[in-house]
Amino acid sequence: MPSLPFSLTGLGRGVVTNPPKIEEPQLDATDTATHLVVLIHGFVTSRSKASVLRESLREKYPEELHILVTRSNSDSFTYDGIEVGGERVTHEIEETLEQLSKRGNTITKISMIGYSLGGLVARYAIGLLYSHGWFDKIQPVNFTTFASPHLGVRTPKVGLRNQIWNVMGARTLSVSGQQLFTIDSFRDTGRPLLSLLADPSSIFLRGLARFKNRTLYANIVNDRSAVYYTTAISRTDPFATADPDTLSLNYVPGYAPVLLHPHHPISRKPQPTDTTTALYHQSRALMRQLPFMAFVVLVLPLGSLLFLINSGVQIVRSRQRIRLHEAGQAAMGAPAKYRIPLMMQGVERRVEGVYEHVEARTGQDTLDGVKEDANDDEEESEEEAESDKPLLERDNDSERRLNVRKKEKQANGSASKGNATAADTDFPVLALTPEQFEMIDELDRVGFTKYRVWIQTARHSHAAIVVRMNRQSFEDGKVVVGHWVSTFEV
Repeated sequence: MPSLPFSLTGLGRGVVTNPPKIEEPQLDATDTATHLVVLIHGFVTSRSKASVLRESLREKYPEELHILVTRSNSDSFTYDGIEVGGERVTHEIEETLEQLSKRGNTITKISMIGYSLGGLVARYAIGLLYSHGWFDKIQPVNFTTFASPHLGVRTPKVGLRNQIWNVMGARTLSVSGQQLFTIDSFRDTGRPLLSLLADPSSIFLRGLARFKNRTLYANIVNDRSAVYYTTAISRTDPFATADPDTLSLNYVPGYAPVLLHPHHPISRKPQPTDTTTALYHQSRALMRQLPFMAFVVLVLPLGSLLFLINSGVQIVRSRQRIRLHEAGQAAMGAPAKYRIPLMMQGVERRVEGVYEHVEARTGQDTLDGVKEDANDDEEESEEEAESDKPLLERDNDSERRLNVRKKEKQANGSASKGNATAADTDFPVLALTPEQFEMIDELDRVGFTKYRVWIQTARHSHAAIVVRMNRQSFEDGKVVVGHWVSTFEV
């Protein structure tokens, strides 16, 4: 079960209803910089946690970039949901662009970088920027996420503790929790927000498709906030369902043993058949579980009590902020300019609620007998011919046909296949919801370069992947950041 992503720093403080005002942009480059880079931090964190990303990018490109580390959705304001956070960040970006224009700075390119929850906020903001016509004036270049839960944070595992996580987590993190666990019904669509973010006829996915480069970095182990399958947009988790000693890892040249190759990251080693070796692997698996068992017995009771107290406080404060936001009394003013149609040309779909069916599965956290296969059946050739069209070239009839076929397959209990990579083959398919399988398909069709990250120097890889603080154990994270900077297109 994932650990609880919460902070107790807000206890005892007064209720803050407005985020910090957006200041006049402070250029840390020459006035000739034409590329705006937007860095968006994660859940219950502030802009300071993105300092290593900013400083590394600035060191590599001292004059070419203007770097905006967003501040309008910081700390406990991240409880208020992806929609509200996305509107705040969009407002901050638009104000920055306007202020830069007044100062004589012409921005011709934009890149969006999100860490953890910030990756989802970035995807929402991208849809709003796209709908406001910004991408017709400014070229979208790089979109990158670090450890972002693109499929939500619901655990596909069965068992009492995992069910408790799915139920309690969704109800103790305010609106953001409901959206991350996909139990929300967004506006009048009857669908979870994360599903809309991956809908091919939505402004969000069409805006995302405009970016020249789309990249993600996903921890393969020890991410206590967002596990591998959701950060890597994957229907399998080889690193959780297989003994690590049975896997052969292939690294990006020059970045071993931290970054796995995006196209051929893993393969299985030949399996020993003798009983002694099998018992050895079983004992190693048991030893890896001992720290968690000790945590459950010694720490969890007190931590759970403090978490519930803090959650109650944050939910009340979040509701107050959201009411002010909806009433136009927050710092950004009325949000009406951002309440635009979410679907292109009025295309909307009704969903039958089948995403809840997986909860009824018994005894397994993977789909029995289902392994990922990169080769599709012949009867799916017509569907692939339509789905392989570039997103921006599909018509509405094509979208409807694809959606009908997907719902038929989901109703029959089959798992979507999508575009499998070497990391998705020959491993059990997780018991995700049909909505999550559909998200994987659509996001994979848009296309991401996926870097799996093996951080071995820290037990908290979620914080280490972006070097959230200066610790010796976060050195592997500096390798990740260095790779990102080296591949960043100016």
